[in-house]
Amino acid sequence: MNSVFYIRINPVAFRLGSISISWYELMIALAVVTVLAWLVWQNRRARLMSRRTILIGALIAIPAGIVFSKLLHVADQPGLYVGHWGDIISAEGLTIWGAVLGATLGAWIYSRVSRGFQFASVMDLLAPGAILAQAVGRVGCTINGCCYGMPSNSPIAVIYTRTPYAPLGTPVLPVTVFEIIYNLCIFGVLLLLRGRFKKPGTLALVYFAFYAAWRFGSDFLRGGTAFFQNIHFLTGVPFLSQLHQAQVIALIILLITVPLIVYQNGWLRRAPAAET
Repeated sequence: MNSVFYIRINPVAFRLGSISISWYELMIALAVVTVLAWLVWQNRRARLMSRRTILIGALIAIPAGIVFSKLLHVADQPGLYVGHWGDIISAEGLTIWGAVLGATLGAWIYSRVSRGFQFASVMDLLAPGAILAQAVGRVGCTINGCCYGMPSNSPIAVIYTRTPYAPLGTPVLPVTVFEIIYNLCIFGVLLLLRGRFKKPGTLALVYFAFYAAWRFGSDFLRGGTAFFQNIHFLTGVPFLSQLHQAQVIALIILLITVPLIVYQNGWLRRAPAAET
């Protein structure tokens, strides 16, 4: 067998009586701590808002991200919850797009009622921390085996031996490891781009665009359910019939963010006409 990497870690980190705490849950919690710590640290330098504003914003954005994250998974995999409605409130099945978009929506709503919360500037401040937190969260996905890639005989494939989510004993592409590396690279890129845009919010748009481009491409390396499988007039379209929910969201975000980035930077403005 060509694969040289085995993942033998038990997805359960520890137990407290009858309660099991998984590495996935720990890493998701650490990801939340990471992005909050980043915001507090960066705000000390930028002085955009008070600690009270950060606290209230977090108390709105984090629950919004969790709820939206779960709702997207339910919408994508409704069959998993039919007859098991209690699983909707479990920590499993949280989507990154749902977490990011839900938290962004929560922050935007808070900015409508709080003068001290400058949405665009705060999002720019958060962008590097958000992609760093996503890298942390993907460590949990890697151990959990929930976001495994397509079967492969590549020498960099991994084999899971203890998870209930990935196919045991079958070499699969470590897509989550690829994403961790990609996210860390984008973290560095976003740090280099800070302060280079005139319009507040542009760095956040760049973050969304970079991650959307990754998810659109990388999901072709993962198994999953086509998002339009039950929409009959779209299932006959070869390209659309293959797309996952994450890819559909990524495509929409790219169609929004890229034109906005171009517009905000004035890259399409015409040069002044020469006098005759």
